[in-house]
Amino acid sequence: MKSEYDVLVIGGGPGGAVAAWTAARKGLSACLIEKRPAIGAPVRCAEGIGKKLLTDFLEPDPRWISADIKRARIVAPDGTQIQLKEDLAGAEVGYVLDRKFFDRELVWKASEAGADVFVKTRAVEPIIEDGILKGAVVESCGRRQEVRAQVTIAADGVESKFARWCGIETAVPVQELMSCVQYLVTDIDIDPASNDFYLGNEVAPQGYLWVFAKGERSANVGIGIPASKNMPGNRAKDYLDRFMAEHFPDGKIIECIFGGDPVCRPIDCTVSDGLMIIGDAARVVDPITGGGIGNAMITGRLAAEVAAKAIAAGDTSKAALMPYDVEWRASKMGQNLERNYKVKEFFIKLSDEKMNDLADSIANIDFAEFSVKALVLELIKRNPKMLFELRELKDALKH
Repeated sequence: MKSEYDVLVIGGGPGGAVAAWTAARKGLSACLIEKRPAIGAPVRCAEGIGKKLLTDFLEPDPRWISADIKRARIVAPDGTQIQLKEDLAGAEVGYVLDRKFFDRELVWKASEAGADVFVKTRAVEPIIEDGILKGAVVESCGRRQEVRAQVTIAADGVESKFARWCGIETAVPVQELMSCVQYLVTDIDIDPASNDFYLGNEVAPQGYLWVFAKGERSANVGIGIPASKNMPGNRAKDYLDRFMAEHFPDGKIIECIFGGDPVCRPIDCTVSDGLMIIGDAARVVDPITGGGIGNAMITGRLAAEVAAKAIAAGDTSKAALMPYDVEWRASKMGQNLERNYKVKEFFIKLSDEKMNDLADSIANIDFAEFSVKALVLELIKRNPKMLFELRELKDALKH
């Protein structure tokens, strides 16, 4: 490992990998470090991504596509189903990845482009001189060294310790941190081309439970509920186990993962002098679905592009890096995050009875296209008696 680079990327997930890949392709010297001993493991998400989001970065490869999803299904508390077909559902359905291979593919792309990659290597403290970030002290296999960089990109996930060490407030309010548990289950009867979402306070209070197909008889079956809702006997795992007992009593659990997912607004500012924050560390996770792979990749690419311009100009101050923060917030992704946050805040307040009524009102609609905006417009149109309550949703569409 060299002692100095143009760009140091902390975290080897999709966002960090795309940042290092982009930086190297821009002709910058780039170093990517990952604290885990292997890229892509353990998996800490449901592995779903919209098709267009993925193909904006690379062509799908059977080696890391577990399922090509054609349908999605939303199941209300009383069992009412809203069916979404691929030609209508847009980004709501897509691929279910095998992250163990997908993440490695992205890191290989970064390495092939010229980035240095080191696993089992973690940042242990920032190098700050005169209030400006100059890189990090890293520890690799018990050995510490300084790695200086003109720009450091924090891609270290929901914990985001590095940004916190640099003085950035990254704490997620407990009521907006989803406590997640997921099983990889085999030998179960599922629709291998469907992703299913289950709603309701008996199933997943203020969250949802998912069944994402991973093949003919395998699926990621998981749940996310607010950490504040975890109570003895009613923790995320308890809800998931009850669902498994009812729906897949003979399923074989071959993997179990735990984690947290932020469903809050993004952090107030994602840049500082010499620092850029991307992906889950920046809280650019969709507040409705909890999905973050695509948004991490988008912010990773944009961060590296802005960093390249700043380095070429010889100015990596907060002001010089600020176009990154401004551009992603103004983008379609940024606008969707703000709108979906407001929509999420509306739905988590609903009783099961009102959720059932809303689902029943649109259960048999053939959408010209499906999106959060289209869904909200139909709910408003078909539920005039709830117009006063639905005003929050109407207001959300203005953003």
